[in-house]
Amino acid sequence: MAPSLFEKINTLISANLHGIVDRALEANSVQVMDEYIRQVERNLEALEDSAATVGGTVKTLKRKYEEFAASAEKLDRDIDTLIVKGKDDLAAAAQAELNTKQQLAQEYYEQWQGQEGQYQKMLDMRLKLESKLTTIKQEREHLRALIELAEAKKVTLKTVKSLDQLASTGDEQVNSLAERIRANIDREDARLDMATANLSDQIDDAVRGGEVERQLDERRRRLLGNSGS
Repeated sequence: MAPSLFEKINTLISANLHGIVDRALEANSVQVMDEYIRQVERNLEALEDSAATVGGTVKTLKRKYEEFAASAEKLDRDIDTLIVKGKDDLAAAAQAELNTKQQLAQEYYEQWQGQEGQYQKMLDMRLKLESKLTTIKQEREHLRALIELAEAKKVTLKTVKSLDQLASTGDEQVNSLAERIRANIDREDARLDMATANLSDQIDDAVRGGEVERQLDERRRRLLGNSGS
């Protein structure tokens, strides 16, 4: 994925929703929020396309690694058999081939792990961006209602710069709706923080667990192979 797309998405993710709402309120229009929504949707689509491409690469690299690793494992056992049978020339040739396969397997493994990390990062970014999009769409409707309510009650918006100022106009209904918008945004931000933290923990646990299991499987295959020689 192009670095410029990463930068755009990080900018959208880090956007202060309170600030966007305040700018829309100051302009007495939800167009500011609409523009943010369009940008998020456009970049979210690009992110999903890129993530699908990287995800496919991850699967390919993993498959290649497993193929070479399995082939190297079989060749390793065959070399033992050749040595036992005294076929040293064949064993030497097989050993050279094993070295090549092990090197390729290692290269594919490193590429796979690198791309896997990139893929998980993109999934994490998508989660954050989708959460932002859901929140801003919900608060767009609340703000539109708030603007209409303020106008109906003759509350001037020309001097209002933020939800904090609007909430201090003294009108109970306007104040309640403004406070509700602020609380919703705060709650969704907190929920996003927790979801992101949980996802990171799950990814770390899965990666560590998968690596340990892979190492144990390798040991089981080696030990069982030796015992059966």
